[in-house]
Amino acid sequence: MPNALLETTELTPRIASAVHAEKDALLSGAHAPELRDLLEQRGVLVFPRIGFTDDEHIAFTGTLGTFAPERSGEEVYSVTLDSSVNRQAEYLKGSLFWHIDGTMNDVPIRASLLSSKVLAPTGGETEFCNTYAAYDDLAADDKERLEQLRVMHSAWNTLFYYDPEPDHRTLRRMMAIGDRELPLVWTHRSGRKSLVLGCTARHIVDADFRESVNLLVRLRDWATGPQFVYRHTWSVGDLVIWDNTGTMHRARPYDPESGRLLHRTKLAGEEPFA
Repeated sequence: MPNALLETTELTPRIASAVHAEKDALLSGAHAPELRDLLEQRGVLVFPRIGFTDDEHIAFTGTLGTFAPERSGEEVYSVTLDSSVNRQAEYLKGSLFWHIDGTMNDVPIRASLLSSKVLAPTGGETEFCNTYAAYDDLAADDKERLEQLRVMHSAWNTLFYYDPEPDHRTLRRMMAIGDRELPLVWTHRSGRKSLVLGCTARHIVDADFRESVNLLVRLRDWATGPQFVYRHTWSVGDLVIWDNTGTMHRARPYDPESGRLLHRTKLAGEEPFA
């Protein structure tokens, strides 16, 4: 029988816990219920230098929920700005800005799991913020107002973060991904509420443009304040899981020629935006 001992340590007061357990026990699913609960509570789980192979990474993902392959059918996605490894590397430039994965989908993915393979010499950390806690700490009058608002999200909005003057062909390709209207405050089935923000958030529906931008930037600054953020500095072999329904994340800048490489798997979504 694998060793069932599971040890956890909070990495910051409001987000992220380190998890220490035997690899065999993790792969057996012995800790799966506890890990799912902990992920919902803490938003980010870090398994320092666990050293999963791709096959182990896939198997571990399946113990936590329904495995979600990429649209291409790939089980493991290469996260890198090296276009010789990932033909979608240009699109990944948007990952350098705060975002939630899957805002163009009816049901966003439940969680992502990243495993570090190659480090950048400098930079390349990944930051996470707790959008549950950011909502919880808002003033009561702010909460009441925000719960009535809807926001238009667009994948193409991210383009202007890293390419302020895109050519028309590139813009049209990004626009083809679509747009989606979402609540600014997501009321989850659990009863908890989180903010839905990030670089895909284009404007508040039926709001003056200046007021819309002012509010979205104010809320992003609030949600990504130091009290709600955990920054992970990678070591080779680290595995990090984040709750995509209660956090935002971004990569810190790094040299695209550095060879930085992480492998990602995903858990299928379990509830729609509401």
